Amino acid sequence: MTGTQFSLEVQPQIPERLARLEDLANDLLYSWDRSVRGLFHRLDRDLWHASGHNPKVFLRRVAQEALEEAVDDRVFMEDFLRVLTSYDAYLRETMRPGMEELLDPGQDLVAYFCAEFGFHESFPIYSGGLGILAGDHCKAASDLGIPFVAVGLLYRQGYFTQTIDAHGNQVAHYTPTHFDDLPVVPATDPNGNQVQFALDFPERKVHVRVWKARAGHITLYLLDTDVPGNSEHDRSITHQLYGGDTNTRIQQEIVLGIGGVRALRALGLRPTVWHINEGHAAFLILERCRERIASGMDFDSALELVASGSVFTTHPPVAAGHDIFDEELITTYFNDFAVALGLDIDTFHSLGSSPSSMGGFNMTTLALRGTRFHNGVSRIHGAVASRMEGFVWPQIPNEENPIGHITNGVHVPTFLAREWANLFDMRFREWRNQLLNPDYWDCIDDIPDHRYWSLHQSLKQELLEEVYERALLRHRRNGASEALVERITRRVSQTDADVLMFGFARRFATYKRATLLFSDPERMARILNDPERPVILLFAGKAHPNDLPGQHLIQVIHEFSQRPEFVGKIILLEGYDMALARKLVTGVDVWLNTPEYPLEASGTSGQKAGINGVVNLSVLDGWWGEGYNGENGWAIATHDPQVDAAYRNREEASDLLDIIEHQVLPLYYDRDGHGYSDSWVALSKNSMKSIIPRFNSQRMVMDYVRNFYSQARARHDALLENQCAPARQLSEWKKKIRENWSGVSIRRCGEPPTRIDHNETLPIKVCAKLNGLSPDDVAVECLVGTNHDQSGFVIRDRIKLKPGATKGDEVEFGIDLKPELPGLQFYKLRMFPCHPLQSNAFETGYMVWV
Repeated sequence: MTGTQFSLEVQPQIPERLARLEDLANDLLYSWDRSVRGLFHRLDRDLWHASGHNPKVFLRRVAQEALEEAVDDRVFMEDFLRVLTSYDAYLRETMRPGMEELLDPGQDLVAYFCAEFGFHESFPIYSGGLGILAGDHCKAASDLGIPFVAVGLLYRQGYFTQTIDAHGNQVAHYTPTHFDDLPVVPATDPNGNQVQFALDFPERKVHVRVWKARAGHITLYLLDTDVPGNSEHDRSITHQLYGGDTNTRIQQEIVLGIGGVRALRALGLRPTVWHINEGHAAFLILERCRERIASGMDFDSALELVASGSVFTTHPPVAAGHDIFDEELITTYFNDFAVALGLDIDTFHSLGSSPSSMGGFNMTTLALRGTRFHNGVSRIHGAVASRMEGFVWPQIPNEENPIGHITNGVHVPTFLAREWANLFDMRFREWRNQLLNPDYWDCIDDIPDHRYWSLHQSLKQELLEEVYERALLRHRRNGASEALVERITRRVSQTDADVLMFGFARRFATYKRATLLFSDPERMARILNDPERPVILLFAGKAHPNDLPGQHLIQVIHEFSQRPEFVGKIILLEGYDMALARKLVTGVDVWLNTPEYPLEASGTSGQKAGINGVVNLSVLDGWWGEGYNGENGWAIATHDPQVDAAYRNREEASDLLDIIEHQVLPLYYDRDGHGYSDSWVALSKNSMKSIIPRFNSQRMVMDYVRNFYSQARARHDALLENQCAPARQLSEWKKKIRENWSGVSIRRCGEPPTRIDHNETLPIKVCAKLNGLSPDDVAVECLVGTNHDQSGFVIRDRIKLKPGATKGDEVEFGIDLKPELPGLQFYKLRMFPCHPLQSNAFETGYMVWV
């Protein structure tokens, strides 16, 4: 049909009794409150899906008749009022009891910066794991009632939607987002004026507008350059998440970091803690230094003050996770800014210099140098990050440098299936208030096994229906014959079939090794074609449009899925987003994760599956290194990263197939005369009850509050006293340390005995050349420990030596050591700078040993 097609949207007049549907549609609380979303779904299921689960779009397009019928529907109105009552009660809640000792809601404010936020598929300003984590962090902050704002960018296109063609090629589609469709409004300052400001870019100013989104108790502020007065190029800075070239990327990060600080100032907000989630926002450190310098501080003192109140979380230990900008590009954008900081451009460059940047400016390095509280996102990742970034503290052992870890968690109300939540509501009424209580979750064992099994089977049936519809759509669009479509969908069309389902869904990056399963195709074919033990493998995920090796993984999986022996047993799903993720993590039986150790930072998709009773089968990397307890899933032992990659892949693939063939399949299909496996249910229950309390985002955020936010607030307050005199004092002291440390040395005085009797003491003395430093500037420490074959020297005790007499150019330090350990033991002696105003004992990076 020819001719121009014009659009027309006929909008309903929302009845007065349903007016507060608009309140619900304009609060991102809907992204984690299923009862809110359920109201829209009940009004018009088909429209709810057609509108992309977007409440604002839905309310503009729902039929007037549907709304009027709802007003007359007593059951709907009762549910509507019940949801409103719950919503209003949630908003009246205050900070959880006891937390006021850590953060003062009247004085403190945490500002959390991230390049992406994944609240819900209807709010497309996220790409993957980093954004979902940021969204979960915000949701948990709201649930806990902590004083918290988030800062990001409002993208016109966001990340791409994905289709996969008949040859397995990923096709990226970018759809502009209309801000009228999003739960955002222009942000206003205390006087009611819309917030807009200008940033200095080379030879021009870029205007930035600020938008506001409500998410329960917290507020999300999003920055946008698509405003009148900007050139077309500058209007496009915030158009696309992770789009464009490095020039676009640095512009986005300037808007996020520097612009984010200025936005909060314009809004009249004064954060006491600043959290940088990934290095994209690290320029905020420089802007906050510039503010202090404008009020009379020098750069080094300003940096000490700014860093004391700042937290930095680093993510995957792969190159793509760390932005490095060419120094010429940095000079182009920051030459004048460096002058404002009182720095020459070479000194400015040094803030981002690192051994791996090869003359570039590393945003992770800037973030580490400009914060005093740093963490990886699992225990393993914290150790990896400590080694990778150890150059910032060159003389400190990697295992003791200031990078710690807080293991990621997932937001349970978002990812726990509605059916599980309903069952918990009936049986365990207090479960929502017990997410931080591991002992409570033994209650899972009280659910009858047959009830537990049947609930999971119903979730699996929902997933099978979803997979069937998606497979039909994809393959018919790609021109597959009906005979082939029938073969592809045969197993998933039988929604009542008893089939073991594996899920693998995440970003397709090479280090995640999505094709490890196919290392032995003949063996895989034998496993998947056993008529007595049917299996389906589901794959989903996106590769970055510029990541050709990642896209090749999708092609390889597609090609395997088209082989005659694998058709209908391996299914590749397109269009991976949060909606599909929620179906997968609740409906499969086993969640696969096969990263290349130790490159998985955390891997929270397995946590989302585990809280739903899905059993993890994963390499012992990321969070699973802490989560696996021998009774809640299966672990693939890791091989030394130094081992030949091909050999490692071959061995770990063999281990994976061994576990599937000899443990997973027999356990699942061991029915013992009735319709389910008792042992499988026990394993699944162990998964749920071990993962819910330990790997939820409330626990994660509480760890940040206890270990970082409250500490950062206290350190910043200490340096802020007396017009920032302590910050200047600390800066001058560090300058003294830098100037004198190269001439510092330490040696053992005398010949100590190698044996003593029980209850005797060991006199220890060292002589230190301090090169102009005073004894108060250093700490001399004796480390007592034992030797282990694998881990080497293990510290059991730390004892501080006391300063004594000065002899010539040396100062004596000593102690009479009374060992607490029996038998053979060892000790080491070392000295490092020490000052009471430091946030971390080793933040100077200096240390000498005897």
